[in-house]
Amino acid sequence: MNALKDKLLRLIRAHGPISVAQYMQIALTDPENGYYMRRDPLGRDFITAPEVSQLFGEMIGLFFLQVWEDRRRPRKVQLAELGPGRGTLMADMLRAAKIRPAFLEALSISLIETSPALRAVQAKTLSDFPVAWRSGVHEVPEESAFFLVANEFFDALPVHQFVRGERGWHERMIGAEGDALVFRAALDPVPGHFVPLSVRDAPEGSIYETSPSSQAIVQEIARRVGDNGAALIIDYGHVEPGLGDTLQAVKANAYADVLAEPGEADLTCHVDFAALGKAASEAQGHVFGPEPQGAFLEALGIKLRAERLKKTSRDQARDIDAALDRLTNPRQMGMLFKVLGIFDDGSRGVPGFSCGS
Repeated sequence: MNALKDKLLRLIRAHGPISVAQYMQIALTDPENGYYMRRDPLGRDFITAPEVSQLFGEMIGLFFLQVWEDRRRPRKVQLAELGPGRGTLMADMLRAAKIRPAFLEALSISLIETSPALRAVQAKTLSDFPVAWRSGVHEVPEESAFFLVANEFFDALPVHQFVRGERGWHERMIGAEGDALVFRAALDPVPGHFVPLSVRDAPEGSIYETSPSSQAIVQEIARRVGDNGAALIIDYGHVEPGLGDTLQAVKANAYADVLAEPGEADLTCHVDFAALGKAASEAQGHVFGPEPQGAFLEALGIKLRAERLKKTSRDQARDIDAALDRLTNPRQMGMLFKVLGIFDDGSRGVPGFSCGS
């Protein structure tokens, strides 16, 4: 039995079943054995868009460069990234931004990362740039402009699950049977307001997911965007609220049992973009999208950039085409992944988006 599973079993035996959200939090961020705290999982267990191709990060960098231009080139900008992985996205963004030296000079870079292992990798990747590490958005200093990107960050935030039973909706919990972790429903139903009216009469066995921590972070981002900023949230998920169990574990680039090896597999849930957009709007953010990732990147000019890249790297033309297809094809990442924009003002430039709030 792995050490974290033993820790969870002892916790449950002492205090009773824990929520799915608490399980995710412990499995991913336990200081000693949490999945993200001990290793660099990228490439070993999963691959994110920045690792697929430099094209992705370059487009995001040019997006923020255009946002800076549209806002009359503020002299001080905090550029923050939530969950920066290996630092690949930020490195590609900054390389693309070199076409405007004044933009680079305006930037102060904040990486919001709690994993010591990943901070060490990020330091190597971004050794040519002055960066500061933060534990949350609230630690990013106030500047004249605030830009933020979060790529595959919100899918790993804890969710609460509720299951419909005979007597109403019950929170889905994780208990213990011998040495096994098992799902079970809490005995008492939750108050009605825990589940949206639109799904309260769903059939028995239905599962509803919600992530209060995600909504709180988005509201903080919307407030920080303030008078002169922009944020991009890029992740996989659904546009409309709905039902279903989307909690999954990934290990060695394959699906794994969610409860079998806590701390040894990545845990994620599909992002509810409707909930994020609503939370941002409530905090006075101007919301654009969600836009399919493929359409967003194409609107930014990724195909033109790919053609130019092939002219200077002819021996890699086939790899460039394959990466472009993976990022934009609706049957791959192009439709599954969505892009949500939060802006200070809906009337100014919003590159890449076709519609907004």
